[in-house]
Amino acid sequence: MPTTPDTRHDCETWAPEQIRDHQLAALRTQLTRLHADSAHYRRQWDDLGWHPSDLTDLDDLAALPCTGKADYQRSIDEHPPYGDFLATPRENLARLHFSSGTTGVPTPVGWTAEDLGRWADLYARAAHSQGVRPGDVYQCLFSFAWFVGGLGGTLGYTRLGATVIPGGSGDTERQLETLFRYGTTAVGGTPSFLLHLADRARDLGRPLTDSVVRHVMVGGEPGGQVPATRALIEREWGARCYDGYGSLEFQPTAWECAAQAGGHLAEDFAYAEVVDPVTRAPVPDGAPGVLVLTHLDKQACPLVRWWTGDVVVRDRTRCDCGRTHARLAGGVRGRADDMLVVRGVNVFPSAVENVVRHTVGDLAEFRVVLDPALADPGTGYPTALRVQVEAATGAELGDRLAAALRSELQVRAVVDIVAPGALPRTTHKARRVVRAGDREVPEVLHVP
Repeated sequence: MPTTPDTRHDCETWAPEQIRDHQLAALRTQLTRLHADSAHYRRQWDDLGWHPSDLTDLDDLAALPCTGKADYQRSIDEHPPYGDFLATPRENLARLHFSSGTTGVPTPVGWTAEDLGRWADLYARAAHSQGVRPGDVYQCLFSFAWFVGGLGGTLGYTRLGATVIPGGSGDTERQLETLFRYGTTAVGGTPSFLLHLADRARDLGRPLTDSVVRHVMVGGEPGGQVPATRALIEREWGARCYDGYGSLEFQPTAWECAAQAGGHLAEDFAYAEVVDPVTRAPVPDGAPGVLVLTHLDKQACPLVRWWTGDVVVRDRTRCDCGRTHARLAGGVRGRADDMLVVRGVNVFPSAVENVVRHTVGDLAEFRVVLDPALADPGTGYPTALRVQVEAATGAELGDRLAAALRSELQVRAVVDIVAPGALPRTTHKARRVVRAGDREVPEVLHVP
């Protein structure tokens, strides 16, 4: 049932026991179907001696191994071009989207027509929870080419009844002209692109606070849950900023409501586990762990115990908005594989971003460089962070930022000040951690 301006889905206010009952019933149906229709899972479970009838409780799902990107890629390589995860005939596929292909051949994920309807409905629920209504003008600033971002927003806001402008993540000046000319009231995009637009709008003498945009939904990067970055977006756009979370494989998974208190998991769409990144045992609510997801009703390429690699904290307390689905407190804290261990301290790029924005300035561009010169020769782990930051001044600012990083994160930092504009920009996802030599190193104005 499509979301309407005056109602929300009944499932969003189910009691906890209703949520669990629904998930268990949906899982039994889904896993039985996968055993019959997915060659990958049938082979895996038969090899384990496990059958869907063995699932009598949600906790029983932990008996199955996690599925990761390497498993999915191997399936594509061995059974090209679609792999053997498909649980529907190829001719039932209505849509294919692809991974970025930055680490190999782009991998496809499919949707049936029913899946696309579900996708649109989830996005519509997200927009409705943030105050968007029929008659709003939504300008989608996520990328459209090949990837998954732009189409989800376009489908969902259309389902809700908004007027949709599929702008994409380029053509900056035309985006701004369109936004002002057609009275855009809601936008969606990555934090980095939205801040780029704000910067350019100011240069053109047309600050975005003069627009009628009132709803900003961000995703693709952790900035929406970085307090300093959220505050910056809200100030630059004169609008409330909401964080959304999803991936190529699970679109969308969670979104913030008007309370801005962490993204509500779509628990009628996916069953979520939060596990220790090493032992893979469940962690208690309130403790950080890796999010593991299982589709409850996807038809084309359902995934069971999908290892997202995203570190989250689950909060099951009731939200002020009245929705009962668990929330991701603080959003995605970082990627398990992006987490840096500096002398025993776990550091995520999003934490560095928060300190940089508070110390250097809201619009400061930065990156963390993994420098072998700052690594322990025995273990290879970094002993300090090297942070490159754009600024017009040098020594005093570098020293101040290094002190702030030590104070806030309890790690030593070496700060390089580089010229404004020296670091690479992106209209897609900002890359905050690079290895020395990965990219051209800009001229350093201040050497600590």
